[in-house]
Amino acid sequence: MPRRGEIWWARLDPAIGSEINKTRPCVVIGNSVINEHRRTVVVIPLSSSPRAAPPLMVSVTCSGKPAVAVIDQVRAVAKERLVTMIEKLQAKELESVEAALREILELD
Repeated sequence: MPRRGEIWWARLDPAIGSEINKTRPCVVIGNSVINEHRRTVVVIPLSSSPRAAPPLMVSVTCSGKPAVAVIDQVRAVAKERLVTMIEKLQAKELESVEAALREILELD
């Protein structure tokens, strides 16, 4: 069961337009209790290409390598798109992702 703050390999294809595509790591950002009861989970894709540019791209580490969480690509995906759990995001990194998400969605 995907839990908040975990990084999972997720199959994001097919994508349309500027959506991030292919199978890539994604941070589960949705509430763990809701994740247990819904058939979808809310995730933020990670990328190894661009440099951090908060609040749209926040630095994180995935499998010991630098990456960025692409905050404006937040989406709900079917649990069937999740392949395997990679690791759990560090607490400070999760806090940075949460702060950026609040900022781009104007939730503060």
